[in-house]
Amino acid sequence: MTTFEELKRRGLLAQLTDEKEIEELVNAGKATFYIGFDPTADSLHVGHFMALCLMKRLQMAGNKPIVLIGGGTAMIGDPSGKTDMRKMMTPETIQHNVDCFKKQMSRFIDFSEDKAIIVNNADWLMNLNYIEVLREVGAQFSVNRMLTAECYKQRLERGLSFLEFNYMIMQSYDFYQLFQKYGCNMQFGGDDQWSNMLGGTELIRRKLGKDAYAMTITLLLNSEGKKMGKTEKGAVWLDPEKTTPYDFFQYWRNVDDADVIKCLKMLTFVPVEQIEEMEKSMEGAQFNAAKELLAYELTKLVHGEEEAEKAKAAARALFGGSGSDENMPVAEISAADLTDGTIGLLNLLVKAELAPSVSEARRLVQQGGITVDDVKMSDPKAMIAIGEGVIVRKGKKAFKKCIVK
Repeated sequence: MTTFEELKRRGLLAQLTDEKEIEELVNAGKATFYIGFDPTADSLHVGHFMALCLMKRLQMAGNKPIVLIGGGTAMIGDPSGKTDMRKMMTPETIQHNVDCFKKQMSRFIDFSEDKAIIVNNADWLMNLNYIEVLREVGAQFSVNRMLTAECYKQRLERGLSFLEFNYMIMQSYDFYQLFQKYGCNMQFGGDDQWSNMLGGTELIRRKLGKDAYAMTITLLLNSEGKKMGKTEKGAVWLDPEKTTPYDFFQYWRNVDDADVIKCLKMLTFVPVEQIEEMEKSMEGAQFNAAKELLAYELTKLVHGEEEAEKAKAAARALFGGSGSDENMPVAEISAADLTDGTIGLLNLLVKAELAPSVSEARRLVQQGGITVDDVKMSDPKAMIAIGEGVIVRKGKKAFKKCIVK
């Protein structure tokens, strides 16, 4: 099976401008491709997973990734999928986020011996002369066509700033620069980026003539992948200081049944033949086994095998399988919060960060959503003796081992 065939079987490709040429380049390991990342936070999140895994997969086949950090475009903000204008960031904040991205990406991509490079579009965008942009780049774009792009149509009714209107031009200019500077002949992006990507391909061909050849591919579920990164608590981050390895594991362990095979195909390096065989007979306990495999593989990829093993053991201990509680997430309760060795249940839930407030903790108890050492709690006034430690659980997915520090 060729690399391109595997990408299709895994459901990673949606739209292509030049399928035959793209297939030949990818299979021959001659694609120099880029994917852009706007540094809007100091950590990547699971919404970036598809792009990172795709880059790793293509690099393993001999192709060269270019990680484009949007230090320049982040000063504008991408209107795609947004209902309001993005908050402006300072250059210092952007640079800090760029540095964090580089560190995290090194777990996915091999940057040694020029096998991959990281570039920042601030290097060329920040020095552009406005008149030069209008004459050399802006002249190549039709405003009428730009306004038909989905990323702009969604915002026109609510208001689209001229600042954001320039985003497509800037992203297109990125591809033009990467083509000239690094021989980048291919770009990947989410389905919400299709109009911006086509702008880059067309800019290269108009400016450099028929001999210039550049291609675009969109990822089938990148925009859905961005939604994947959100929970009621916020984003699921790759940084262990923001999302613990256990919480990261549990996030994937609890994906919907309908999504588990799709996620295994798109995001893991489990052989696609093995996943397709699993798909043929998925029911009951087999869904749980597939979810555990998904969670383990992705946790190992991001946090390493040791953390993945700990997270799996902790999950099994809590949910009735084999394993001990030594790897469970811990909440340390101060001795000063105890009265005769006990603490009020509602305060315990807040201290353990299982409830944001006492009122919310009371609601959870009244609705029957709290257990302590597998005993369902119904009295909001209950006092809990922590002793050597108690396991407090909220619903089926969230829990802490509470100990006295």
